[in-house]
Formats: sequence, structure tokens, C-alpha cells
Amino acid sequence: MTRRQLLTGATAMGAFVIGSGYVAGSNAAWATEMQAMSPEGFATLVQMARDIYPHDRVADEYYAAAVKGYDTQDKAEMAEQGIAALNARAMEMKGDDYLNIGWERDRVDVLRSMEDDAFFQTVRGGLVTGLYNQKAIWPIFGYEGESYSQGGYINRGFDDITWVG
Repeated sequence: MTRRQLLTGATAMGAFVIGSGYVAGSNAAWATEMQAMSPEGFATLVQMARDIYPHDRVADEYYAAAVKGYDTQDKAEMAEQGIAALNARAMEMKGDDYLNIGWERDRVDVLRSMEDDAFFQTVRGGLVTGLYNQKAIWPIFGYEGESYSQGGYINRGFDDITWVG
């Protein structure tokens, strides 16, 4: 795909470039092809993940990797239905689709109104492992990984915590 095709054939929505069959970060740092979900639906899922577990220092590519499991034949229909309900609630509350709501606070209000919904709980629960089990982001949080294979924590960082007073 040429630069001109990218710019003329894609729609920029916030932090995402959405084209035919793919979603990319607007900074061109990452991109992913869709297998079963719509690109708009996947971009909404990435934004939803970022709004549920917001970390300014974690790039969108890690959130995309955390929700990529919904882009399968067996999960895409459930995800698209949940996203349709999310967009309907966003339209009702804020007058626009979830992805087009510019303020994080407003998107979080929409999510809070749906936090008892099965779709929200499924995505939130999946993010706990989908996001935080990515070894590439562990250094961002100061986590050094498991210590068993290196002799345990007694000889490796047991007493280096500074927040216990």
C-alpha cells in the first residue's frame, strides 16, 4: 500500500487509522490485520481496553495485542454485538459512537454505565491477563519477572522495596 492509498483510503479516528481490513496506530508504530472483526469494531475494543486499564506509558500496540483474541471466528460475533451495545449507550449518553467521544472522562462514564454487562465483564477480565502477561511491558511497571528460576526473592530483590515504611 502506498502512502497516498493509506491517506486517501483510510479514516483517521482519534489515535487510529482504520482502513479496509486493518487498524493502525496514527503514529504508524503498529498495525494489525483483521480476520473476523470489522476494523472499526477492533479499534473500539482497543480504545475500550485503554479506558478500562489506562496507562499513559503503555503503547496502544500492547492493548491491541491484549484484545486480538476477540478477532476470531468464534468470538467476533459476541464482540461486535457488545460493541454495538456500547455504541448505542454512547449515542444515548453522549450523542456519538464510543470511539468518537473525545474526552476520556466521557468514555469512562459510558463504561461505568455498562459495568454490570456481560460483555464489559468479559473484556475487563480478559485484559487482566491479556495486558499484564506481556513481558515487554513488565519493565514499565518495575516488575522484574518471576524469581524462582533465579533462586527466589530472598537473594534477588526481597529487601529493595521502598514503599513499605
